[in-house]
Amino acid sequence: MKRLITFLKNWTLPVAIAMGTLIYLLFAYVPCLDEAGDRLFPVLDFIFPSLVFLVLFTTFCKVDFHKMRPVKWHLWVVVFQVVLVGIVTAIMLTVAKDGEHKVLWEGVLACIICPTAAAAAVVTSKLGGDINTMTTYNLISGLVAALLIPTIFPLIEKAEGMSFLSAFLTILYKVFLVLIVPLGCGWFVRHHVLRLQQYIVRRPNLSFYLWGVSLMVTTGMTVRNIVHSDASLSLLLLIALLSLMICLVQFAVGRFIGRFFSSTVNAGQALGQKNTAFAIWVAGMYLNPVATVGPGCYVLWQNIVNSVEIWHHRVSRKESV
Repeated sequence: MKRLITFLKNWTLPVAIAMGTLIYLLFAYVPCLDEAGDRLFPVLDFIFPSLVFLVLFTTFCKVDFHKMRPVKWHLWVVVFQVVLVGIVTAIMLTVAKDGEHKVLWEGVLACIICPTAAAAAVVTSKLGGDINTMTTYNLISGLVAALLIPTIFPLIEKAEGMSFLSAFLTILYKVFLVLIVPLGCGWFVRHHVLRLQQYIVRRPNLSFYLWGVSLMVTTGMTVRNIVHSDASLSLLLLIALLSLMICLVQFAVGRFIGRFFSSTVNAGQALGQKNTAFAIWVAGMYLNPVATVGPGCYVLWQNIVNSVEIWHHRVSRKESV
């Protein structure tokens, strides 16, 4: 039993991905569980936001709000994201104007244009990074996405008739719910409910394990979207492959930028770890629904990268002792 617990602690993310996939497939393809699965899915829609809130709340209780300020690597990560969005948009306006090629690049764009995952601070903390500057970048990233999406998407899907102001306010509202509310609650607890804050601080892995549970739910929902997609298998595989490539590129470039500012972990997570739930929502709302497969696959790739990073960090710490 002790070995099993140690294994689960060391490999929380891969286990969460495997369990989420297995549980969905059981409910989807075992006849006696099919009806129960239909009833359970709406419940998960309620549970998932609650899990995300708890993950962020327990993380933000550890943030030193006096140290939250913009730093130089924030600017360079934003610049790279904007340039990459520009390149993909140019491809879609010139050589991938319609058909499956357009859907393919819409899936890629959704993986790039969305903000940094609010839970990136959880992995950053696990890797020994600075959660204060990461939390600051979360706010910056949300604002950048709120400006980019209503600017770029009407160029791609003109028929949608999307108003910049309405889209901007809608996205800001989503960012407010996902990020600002738990951030405000964390600030309040840190300054006014010290016993609860100290209880959370004494359990440094609490937010990480809560995130593992939310990842299991996310994975199940992602697999469901892929299985029920009407796209051809070849298109799904291409979207999955391109989302893998863009995931590796963003993590690599982020870490490269961070090397110049002694913030390799922070910049890597800031650029590579994306808010895929937000990306799936915004792609489904404004782009072709098949494009949601891109961020759906991205959530798997980024958490495999996170798992490797955590494993390497754990091994490095053992070797240095």
